[in-house]
Amino acid sequence: MVKPRRFEHVMRVARLAHDIALANGIDADRAYAAGILHDVARDLPDLELLRLAPPECAIDAAHPLALHGRAGRTLLERWGFTDRVILEAVEDHTTGPRAGNAVSAAVYIADVSEPGRGVNEDIRELAFTDVDAALRRSIGSKVRYLQGRGIEVHPRTLLTFESLGLDP
Repeated sequence: MVKPRRFEHVMRVARLAHDIALANGIDADRAYAAGILHDVARDLPDLELLRLAPPECAIDAAHPLALHGRAGRTLLERWGFTDRVILEAVEDHTTGPRAGNAVSAAVYIADVSEPGRGVNEDIRELAFTDVDAALRRSIGSKVRYLQGRGIEVHPRTLLTFESLGLDP
């Protein structure tokens, strides 16, 4: 369901999520599976994303691509997936993991730092020794970057930011 270039990204995220999970005592098989599935809805047309994941806020309505995590979860549930940990990791990879889902944290970090992106090498390296610190750094830098440019931050990302006890 994804274009060849996106598939390469998906494979890098899956391998990195697996390796981050393994280094931190997190379920590496689930991290790999969630990495493989995280962008299942990424290349769908905007109207399909909006149908699968109705907007929760103005950001979702204005930028349907922000919905591809929730839309992916909807697709997976329709296909019979029931593993809540994996479903949450797919849903939350665009906005940030909810508290208590370490697999989701590994996938989020892998997605923002996989080598093909050419950025966030520091976050990727930190994730192998301290996944919580890597998550705080990745969410913190995203929120501060957007706020510093006057760009509205997704409410779910703000919830993750606040749950991590970060300061603006």
